[in-house]
Amino acid sequence: MNERQRSQVRDSARYLREVRPLDPGELSEYVEGQPHPAVVRQVLREEATALGLLEREDGRFEPVPERPVETRHDNVERLPAGVEQAVEDLLVKRFGPGWPDGESGARLRSTVRDFKQQYLAGGTVTYDEVTALGYTVYHLPSYFAAVQYAIAELADAGLLPRRLRVLDIGAGVGGPALGLAAFVDSETLLEYHAVEPSEASAAVLEELLAETGRNVHTTVHRERVETFEPPSSGFDLVLFANVLSELEEPATQMRRATDWLDPDGSVVALAPADRNTATGLREVERAVEERTGAGVYAPTVRLWPHERPASSSWSFVRETRLDTPAFQRRLDEGERTPGEQPGSLDTPDGETRSDGRDGSGEGDPPRRPGDGEFTNVSVQYAYSVLRLDGEQAVTFRPDTGRVAKLATSERHVTDRVDCVAVKLSPDLSPGGNPVFLVGDGSQQIDHFAVLTEQSTLNDALLTADYGDLLAIENTLVLWNDDEGAYNLVVDSETIVDRIPA
Repeated sequence: MNERQRSQVRDSARYLREVRPLDPGELSEYVEGQPHPAVVRQVLREEATALGLLEREDGRFEPVPERPVETRHDNVERLPAGVEQAVEDLLVKRFGPGWPDGESGARLRSTVRDFKQQYLAGGTVTYDEVTALGYTVYHLPSYFAAVQYAIAELADAGLLPRRLRVLDIGAGVGGPALGLAAFVDSETLLEYHAVEPSEASAAVLEELLAETGRNVHTTVHRERVETFEPPSSGFDLVLFANVLSELEEPATQMRRATDWLDPDGSVVALAPADRNTATGLREVERAVEERTGAGVYAPTVRLWPHERPASSSWSFVRETRLDTPAFQRRLDEGERTPGEQPGSLDTPDGETRSDGRDGSGEGDPPRRPGDGEFTNVSVQYAYSVLRLDGEQAVTFRPDTGRVAKLATSERHVTDRVDCVAVKLSPDLSPGGNPVFLVGDGSQQIDHFAVLTEQSTLNDALLTADYGDLLAIENTLVLWNDDEGAYNLVVDSETIVDRIPA
């Protein structure tokens, strides 16, 4: 079809779209030469993002609804069957049907161990074809789930339009992309751009993107973010998923990303839950906040005007585990070669920890019986959401005459005070008294709420979700010399209530 005919298709679609669903057979009658309806249908697919059109199951097209993406509250329980099969197909294509066994299985297992060890040592991973496949087997499921939980907060607030433009920086092998596509429904038009410099990872990504729906339109840019210039601005979502720690100047790249946003758009960054990457995410968040007009939407909101935190803030969220995908189970159970060395469940994974604050591992809960070395279905991550419009997930403003800023805790040690704070972690204790990181956006040193005596008046500390705002009345402020932090002791004299966001 020539450009004149394409223009006629576009013009006819613009005219008829507000009248009735667009039938390619009808539109062909408005085009010179009356091309076959299948040709018109293909043009409509190619022009869908520009025209704002959804393709229906019956092959006709209609405008994208004006309402935002609807809230999704369900837990992510498993990978879709189609994605699981697509990963299996990639492995069979590269190694054959016996991929978990013998030399191919040994090579994959060794590769996964190597990149985990390099990660823990702070090294750089080079992504060849086998590394990309190993990364897909080990990391894709948890990344698929994590991104859905992170963007659900924006959907809850009606901040994700159904005509959704997304830029995914460091897209990798596609866990976040597939999660995003699974999150939105059939009435969402998703224009997805990926930036991924690794040829091996981009090849896997493009294969797996074929599993997305008819209204997901994808483009993969095989280049580094440092040299990337988007084809246009006005993105509703710019995503940095588990990539900031791999960039030389992460704050600079995130600052650039704010220039590519729609005025109502969001930058969403995710990082693994270990101390280095999670605290590094907070450092980037604060640097971008200082250098741009962007503000923190969630989760580490600034409750006090003109206050900024300086604490290390090892903040992460823990969600429901996924069902173990078959390809992870098969790699665990694969037939070993005579010379293959067994791995360890604790090293190099670093996933067994004694205390959530000691930096000894990834921040994961202990493994469960039956978990293998290559079972990775814990969904645990740090995240940050930045916006340009001044919106915050929590809009509450404390009264300085009634509650104490956490920035002033030094003057309150051994006193009882009232304060407000956001819950910023799961229970971090190794056993015994539950411990939670909290913050109000003013803290210069970490604060932990320690539940020493549970009662009906303070059990909101236990039952509150990550990111919930809490009013803590009559808490005892103590200095914890071992942790270099303040403890807010919650005992029988303390009242804890949720405050509606």
